Amino acid sequence: MLAPLQCRDLLGYLAEIADPRHRRGRRHPLVGVLGVAVCAVLAGARSLAAIGEWAADAPGQVLAALGIRRDPLTGAWQPPAEATVRRVLARIDPDALDRAIGAWLAGQPPRPPATRPPPASTTRPRRAVAVDGKTLRGSGHHGAAPVHLLAVMDHTSRRVLGQAGVDHTTNEITQFRPLLDRLDLTATVVTADALHTQHEHAQWLVTRKHAAYLLVVKANRPTLHQQLATLPWREIPVADHTRDRGHGRVELRRLQVTTVAGLDFPHATQAIRITRRVRSLHSRRWRTVTVYAVTSLTAAQASPARLADWIRGHWASRRCITSATPPSPKTPPRPAPAMPPGPWPACATSPSASCAAAATATSPLRCAATPAMPPESCRCLASQAHEHRMRDIRGLRAVQMLPAAVARTCEGRPYWACCDLRRL
Repeated sequence: MLAPLQCRDLLGYLAEIADPRHRRGRRHPLVGVLGVAVCAVLAGARSLAAIGEWAADAPGQVLAALGIRRDPLTGAWQPPAEATVRRVLARIDPDALDRAIGAWLAGQPPRPPATRPPPASTTRPRRAVAVDGKTLRGSGHHGAAPVHLLAVMDHTSRRVLGQAGVDHTTNEITQFRPLLDRLDLTATVVTADALHTQHEHAQWLVTRKHAAYLLVVKANRPTLHQQLATLPWREIPVADHTRDRGHGRVELRRLQVTTVAGLDFPHATQAIRITRRVRSLHSRRWRTVTVYAVTSLTAAQASPARLADWIRGHWASRRCITSATPPSPKTPPRPAPAMPPGPWPACATSPSASCAAAATATSPLRCAATPAMPPESCRCLASQAHEHRMRDIRGLRAVQMLPAAVARTCEGRPYWACCDLRRL
């Protein structure tokens, strides 16, 4: 639940976003519209229709705190309707909204960790953030490429500190630096999967951002992977051992860590091997997975138990960094408005000069087509509807990460109230 000071602080960050609307005809302030969308999403709204319903049912004191205006004659509160919220989110700059929300989330005090207690140490534990990408489910329709986002999330609070869109013609590597460049990563541990185990990324994190890294190594770095695989792991004792039972399976994790010099990776100090054994509760067969990683932290800066928590936190963040959920079985998806059927105009089958003179303002455009094929202007209605849909998705991109700010904990797992892209 948001405290009053947190609410005012959030509205202050939202006030820094430029209003793309024209001054003439503007009835609702931009901060009020965005504040209504934020509060509705935090309250569990999963679609734009649900945001409009929440705004219509919100009490007066809540609307007053969000800056909603009252009717000068009747004194009744006039919250923005669903159409207003939809147009604002479609026209607003999603990157500016993402930066404002990310800055507000980064300034919130961290929550106590829900995992095992941290090991006894006299030094303050470092903050850890995870970098991972996800594809929005329900965003790829009509042959268009799905929307892919690269996000950075805090391990402890599960707050998404920022996200950037990844074009379908490239990959996440090009967005790694722009995403992290606007964050203060001093004395922060950055965890990422094998895709971001790049020499340039490691050099930039340590020298420019004054951060540490913990990166997974796979076959995409063959030389480094071979160096790690040929280390005498049989002679290295197990430094951390954990056992978990849940989600229909039993998982054993053993971590080995050693200090190695001369690795083919900049600022790499320690080599890590994680052996995971997973067994289903309904089977006796174990499945073993071995994962290697490198870190720039020394043995004095990070204990084996801390390294194990960071690696496990990164794997857990991959399930949390998502911006869409499947449709809820309680409420069916809202169908798109169908165009009323009507006869084709005469110019669609036999174009002539008299047809152009008899055409009205509401008739479709003339085109030379056969009766079995609709005019070109009518066939592009589906693509236009898809374009409007993608604009809505683009506007909701940053709003969907808001539930991470006040994620409720239920049996140690965060509750996410994300918007549903399939029901727009």
